[in-house]
Amino acid sequence: MSDDPAHVREFFGSLAADWDTRFPSDGPAYAAAVNELGLRPGDAVLDAGCGTGRALPPLRAAVGPTGIVLGADLTPEMLEQAALAGRGGSAGTATLLLADVGRLPVRDGALDAVFGAGLVSHLANPVADLRELARVVRPGGRLALFHPIGRAALAARHGRRITPDDLRAEPRLGPVLAEAGWRLVSYVDEDARYLAMAVREH
Repeated sequence: MSDDPAHVREFFGSLAADWDTRFPSDGPAYAAAVNELGLRPGDAVLDAGCGTGRALPPLRAAVGPTGIVLGADLTPEMLEQAALAGRGGSAGTATLLLADVGRLPVRDGALDAVFGAGLVSHLANPVADLRELARVVRPGGRLALFHPIGRAALAARHGRRITPDDLRAEPRLGPVLAEAGWRLVSYVDEDARYLAMAVREH
């Protein structure tokens, strides 16, 4: 299921203030997923749909003081919480951008990697939006699509069942990524983690 930006902004805006307290134990899962990106000191990385910025500190730790960390989200309330938590803004670990991931104010090939937590199911136009993420990443750069719990566990949390048309399912995700300029290189969907890794094609 994809969402239009206004619906996403309204939904997450209403939840921003207590978002981190709802999922207080997700930090180690975020750090482990960031580690899989293989970032090096000095790299430039984007947290696409960064929300309250839980991935920003491990991203900063991975790229070091000479690296660049951007956090982009289209919900002002989420970015405000990220800044309040010290994860972004002038005193934080990242530069925060109020932006739709489908239209990023970032030049072509400027980044080494993109991290997206809980992102795919909220994209208004998955192929176009993932193509935009590919645009801002250099050839050979990496994309991590992450969620701290797997598809079945997430569906159960919401009282639903997973369906074959779920974009996060490997048979659907691989072709969508390929159409957008990415090659799926690894896929994990377990109760405790969802992580799809892709590489930007040349």
